[in-house]
Amino acid sequence: FRDMIDTMNNGGKIAILGIAPTGFEIDWNKVIFKMLHLKGIYGREMFETWYKMIALVQGPLDVSGLITHRIGIDDFQVGFDAMRSGSSGKVVMDW
Repeated sequence: FRDMIDTMNNGGKIAILGIAPTGFEIDWNKVIFKMLHLKGIYGREMFETWYKMIALVQGPLDVSGLITHRIGIDDFQVGFDAMRSGSSGKVVMDW
């Protein structure tokens, strides 16, 4: 995370996705003086992201490698354990 803050351009936007396995420090002086926008995920922004996601999935970029776990609803604890371990990518729950 520190490397990302250091290499961001002024006015850059960072989406913080997932749950960190442990806490981490943020140098707020760099965030403030670089005028960075940090955003955590707090809910679906359907109209802002839906069309972007369609373009991403239908485009030439193969994003399937980002999904490291697919679980059923009954195995939700397996998914949380994978995220907590810090070694997972995207965990998808199939309903």
